[in-house]
Amino acid sequence: MARSKQYSEQEVIEKAMSLFWRNGYENTSVRMLEKEMGINQFSIYSSFGSKHGVFLESLKCYKSKVFSIFEKLQNGTDGVNDIKAFFYDSVRIPTEMGSNKGCLLTNTYNEFADTEDQLIQDQMTDFMNNLKSIFIEKLKTDKSKDETTVDKQANYLLLAKHGLAAASRVNNKQEIEDYIELTFSNI
Repeated sequence: MARSKQYSEQEVIEKAMSLFWRNGYENTSVRMLEKEMGINQFSIYSSFGSKHGVFLESLKCYKSKVFSIFEKLQNGTDGVNDIKAFFYDSVRIPTEMGSNKGCLLTNTYNEFADTEDQLIQDQMTDFMNNLKSIFIEKLKTDKSKDETTVDKQANYLLLAKHGLAAASRVNNKQEIEDYIELTFSNI
């Protein structure tokens, strides 16, 4: 008869997510995962298949935790102001979750930019394309903007979001607010 698990997969994945968030994928070892998750290597492999499997589950966990800010962005009816609120929320939520390491998805996007891990690449590409599409939709609410301007501003905002994620790791609250305010003074 198989032994029952003595741990909650959700709880151990949340711990793994925090570890990956702090260190990144490459700088997180299986030994570090064992210690953080409080389970042994056999249990990690039995439940998740590999370190990569734990990482994929960690990304899913993160996405579910930040879903509310994406939903708020998508459902908002105030165009550019919805995007600006999203920028503020994207800095606030990780802090509330106990991390000052920026956005785990943006960090992952940056870490895996030059790798051949197609599964992660596809997830990150889908995430960034979806975010850009939402930005385009919001920018189009300003009927004075032509399609070229909307596309350029969406690209600018996507890059500004990457910059915000990096800056939120090291800059203080006032510097972050100034960055966001200046970003949107150009839109």
